[in-house]
Amino acid sequence: MVIKMAAMADLDKIAAVEAECFPAAEAASKQTFQNRLMVYPNHFWLLWDDNTLVGFVNGMTTDLPDLSDEMYQNAEMHNESGAWQMIFGVNTIPGYRRQGCAAKIIKRVIDDAKRQNRKGLVLTCKESLVPYYGKLGFQTEGVSKSVHGGAVWYQMRLTF
Repeated sequence: MVIKMAAMADLDKIAAVEAECFPAAEAASKQTFQNRLMVYPNHFWLLWDDNTLVGFVNGMTTDLPDLSDEMYQNAEMHNESGAWQMIFGVNTIPGYRRQGCAAKIIKRVIDDAKRQNRKGLVLTCKESLVPYYGKLGFQTEGVSKSVHGGAVWYQMRLTF
């Protein structure tokens, strides 16, 4: 398996993986991904097993310290020199789950953020995933202000 940065040619596969991984109320649309890819393609890490897109992580960089719902829809909030790498989604298709795929991608995102001299990374997750991200070095900051998809989210931060 190999991690590559996304290109617009990957749009259909990215949208299909997102739809497979998240409920409709939480999943980003193909149009949203197109907008993101136009603004920050170098912040999309795709994990491939030959020609199969196994999973991906994406998110903008910003000087704002907290992840807000507006960031999901407004790619123009991206600041390439921003202090924080936001993570909007960690996707792994069902047949590849519990095999270390997500961790492999997240570790690459962490390494890239360090190399880019970011302060760290911020993500939101459901309560059941707090221990998982904790194992990867993220600290919980409690319930997020996010109401994305009508779910309860916990903000987590990894500070370098």
